[in-house]
Amino acid sequence: MPRRHLIAALLTLWLGHAAAADPDPFEGDPYQSHPWVDMRKEYLGATAKTVFDDRVQVRGPAFAEDPMNVPITVSVTNLPGVDRIIVLVDRNPIRKVLEYQPMDALPSVSFRFKLEQASPVRAAARTADGVWHIGGTLVDSAGGGCTVAGATRKDGSWTQTLGIVSARVFDATPIPGEAASGSRLRLKVMHPMDTGLVGGIPAFYVNRLSVRDERDRELLRLQTFEPVSENPVFSFDFPVKPAGTLRIVGTDNNGNRIDAKLE
Repeated sequence: MPRRHLIAALLTLWLGHAAAADPDPFEGDPYQSHPWVDMRKEYLGATAKTVFDDRVQVRGPAFAEDPMNVPITVSVTNLPGVDRIIVLVDRNPIRKVLEYQPMDALPSVSFRFKLEQASPVRAAARTADGVWHIGGTLVDSAGGGCTVAGATRKDGSWTQTLGIVSARVFDATPIPGEAASGSRLRLKVMHPMDTGLVGGIPAFYVNRLSVRDERDRELLRLQTFEPVSENPVFSFDFPVKPAGTLRIVGTDNNGNRIDAKLE
């Protein structure tokens, strides 16, 4: 074999071994984000199966004008058996934003959160087979949302409004030619939602919320973390409008209780 052919064959063989030994370091992540692999292991489980899936839709602004109130909607469509949704932000100092269990609600949730710098915002939806389906969007921002005190913390008004809940159920918008079905619950909880990243202000945030029907049956469960915006507003969708009085209960990380009824 001519020397140049031998060199070419050896180079091809070496490149093949190098490619086999160096798999995609981003594990197929469409954003090629360096934190993703460690995040997947920490929040979803080191051995859990994950797939990037367009059926997990995350909608948010291309650029966040107000990094302390970035609107996000997570909606999972045509993916049956979703029992849990986790929202993560790659480049936030506190990456986990919330964890949602739909139970009798639909696998969709809208809320606002604090963004420290431009980052992918992801939702991971777990199905009954244990697989996590991942969707996301990229939100740009001037940043700084996690390290600034909120308005009610600055003026001290949070002490007069802490734990007050306001909520309303809306009928679903009917599709032309079809009867309306389902509903949306929108609720607001007055709370400073301090991240603990502002000097002299410890972390202080709502950590659990639950919506129950008139028979005290749990319809949905929400676990929230420091990046959720001050005085958080959440929207949840139901396939059938809940009957009777709804009760919203929860706690914050200091043990304060939240308990309100929506007639």
